[in-house]
Amino acid sequence: MLCRRIAVSISVSMVVFTFCGFRLVAAERTTLSLDGTWRVTDGMAADAIPTTFDHTVAVPGLANQATPRFPDVDDYMTKEVLEFNGARYQLTRPSGKGDGLGWTRQTRNFLWYQRTFTVPAQRLSATLVIGKAQFGTAVWLNGKKIGQHIGCHTAGRFDVTRALNWSGENRLLVRIGAHPGAMPKGGFYGLDGEKRVWTPGIYDSVSLELADNPVIETLQVAPQIDKSEILVETKIKNLGPARFCTMTYRVSTWKDNRPLGQAVSQEVTLAEGEEKTITQSVPVPNATLWSPDHPFLYVVEANSGGDSYRCRFGMREFHCDSATGKAYLNGKPIYLRGASITLHRFFGDAKCGGLPWNDAWVRKFLDEIPHRMHWTGFRMCIGLAPQKWLDIADEAGILLQYEFPIWGSNDHLEQQQWNKADLLEQFHEYVQDNWNHPSVVIWDASNETDWKFLGEKVIPVVRKLDLSRRPWDNGYSAPQNKNDPCEWHPYVYWDFFADPKAHVWHDLNHQSPDSPHPPHATMINEYDCTWLHRDGRPTLLGQNFYDRLLGPHATAEQRFELGGYTLAELTEFWRSTRRYAGVMYLAYLDADFPELNCNTCDNFRDVERLELEPRFADYMGEASKPLGVCIKHYLPSDLPGVERTYRVILTNDTYGPARGQVELAWQTEAGNHVLARGERAFEVAALGQTNCDISLKTPSVPGNYVLVAKATWPGKPWCPIVSRRKVAISAATSK
Repeated sequence: MLCRRIAVSISVSMVVFTFCGFRLVAAERTTLSLDGTWRVTDGMAADAIPTTFDHTVAVPGLANQATPRFPDVDDYMTKEVLEFNGARYQLTRPSGKGDGLGWTRQTRNFLWYQRTFTVPAQRLSATLVIGKAQFGTAVWLNGKKIGQHIGCHTAGRFDVTRALNWSGENRLLVRIGAHPGAMPKGGFYGLDGEKRVWTPGIYDSVSLELADNPVIETLQVAPQIDKSEILVETKIKNLGPARFCTMTYRVSTWKDNRPLGQAVSQEVTLAEGEEKTITQSVPVPNATLWSPDHPFLYVVEANSGGDSYRCRFGMREFHCDSATGKAYLNGKPIYLRGASITLHRFFGDAKCGGLPWNDAWVRKFLDEIPHRMHWTGFRMCIGLAPQKWLDIADEAGILLQYEFPIWGSNDHLEQQQWNKADLLEQFHEYVQDNWNHPSVVIWDASNETDWKFLGEKVIPVVRKLDLSRRPWDNGYSAPQNKNDPCEWHPYVYWDFFADPKAHVWHDLNHQSPDSPHPPHATMINEYDCTWLHRDGRPTLLGQNFYDRLLGPHATAEQRFELGGYTLAELTEFWRSTRRYAGVMYLAYLDADFPELNCNTCDNFRDVERLELEPRFADYMGEASKPLGVCIKHYLPSDLPGVERTYRVILTNDTYGPARGQVELAWQTEAGNHVLARGERAFEVAALGQTNCDISLKTPSVPGNYVLVAKATWPGKPWCPIVSRRKVAISAATSK
């Protein structure tokens, strides 16, 4: 959804209001929500409109939640899954029917959704907006086919003015593909070679927008923080003969609806049927900047005299700079700490249900937990979210790297023969749908992809749409612009899958921090190989890691302990290099398929209640705090009674100087006894880093111990910050 629309139910279209001395007479848009329970059925043929609808389903939501349940509703295996993982994991081609893209046991190609509604009053324009649906969307209203929309991750907009019954009941029919194989030829549905379940559904809100002339088609807000104003770009369309109109803009605060400054007006001349884009600067006096610490929001209301938009925005500016290798928010360096989220994989999880559309669940997921874990940013990975998620991210102050669902190599993607013109149009929609969200700070064209088409034909075109000039990530290809960021996935433990002699700590002791495309700012948004099912069993990609370190008969508790410990160790390490603008692990939310097995998973003990696995929460909660603490020591074993100097690296992500004490101690494995300790004062400049060297003698008695660094910064509620290294002391251990 481009903006938050005015949602009112009024029988008259003319409204009079006074704002800062202006007396304005204008018509407002009426937005009718069509969310709720719809009737649904299935079928094989695209043109066989059903007469009986014997299931119900929530919109927005997923078709696998229909009552009664459709058998095999999300069963589908794409060719990418077999190509990416078939040989490694001995996957075999399913016995179901093939359609060129994959295979399924389903006896359906389409799902047909139906509902009825009435409208409050007749207007000159009616637009149906289907926020997001997959796989492919076609619409009929009152028996008349309106059109179709191919995009599975962007909004479909349908002009239903002539088909609408303004005085009685309307019957709306929406057909979606039941699986990717039902997409129109060349239609792009998203690429994920590790996604085992492809779930259809209308998974974003549906609404009907009613307005008079001239109609506001799109509106974009670009903050100009140096001028304390916004640049508003409005696309309007004249539905009748040539005319004049007055575009009026006013700004207010979001929470308390307090008006700011004066309304600004612009006279516009429109020819018959003309569509015109205009820009207007609107003051935001004494603007409060939007940031993770203070996600302050405003609203701009635009009115054409016949239509209106009410659009929320934040005063913020984000860019990356290759000269420094950093990301900047409102002119200051900022470091993203957090995770990647694979929401579309979670759609197929048996525990998913209606959770992604439950307001309390999403707010806990995007606001409460991230603040408790000290996370500032996420990558939405290989799939886009319902608009409600971005609304909540705006309110929570979360920074998003927003990734379009493409994953593959140049040769593989060229062989797919996608309709490139349609895909380019989907990128246009992707930018338009999301350009007013302050939380969206990086456009991301793909994941781990080197498709030349994106860098040569897509990014240069759609970049121009965004007046906020956000940077673009170009997958594994070189950044398209001199100051664009790049992504890097340094899986330093990956050798565990191929080399039986690989040592888990070797790479950390000898790792040379790097970037795939220096000197561009680099986002590390994957780096762990420690995935477990939620019950503690290793996933396909985590199996070798845990078998090599713990053995195949380890308990779930042992794996949870090792997984949390190792992920925190990696997080501390990558943060301490101070070479990366973001350090975000994979994945905060993923899918768990105990019966199918899966490559990756998340770290929830109970995903329905959003309870994190306790050891993960402990270790990663410490590793993600604003003052990073890292013991630069990765030797898993050592000799007894040896005097060593240990380096503790302190990394300050805050905008104030850090001062306090850091303590280093040898503790027993259970943590109930301190054998040796030392401490010293520290001071770290704002956004700076310092090394604290402390000498200690290793324990004299062989056994398992923990080297613990604890930093205390008085006055900070999240102190102390703890870093831990487990070490086995043995007389037989070599250095």
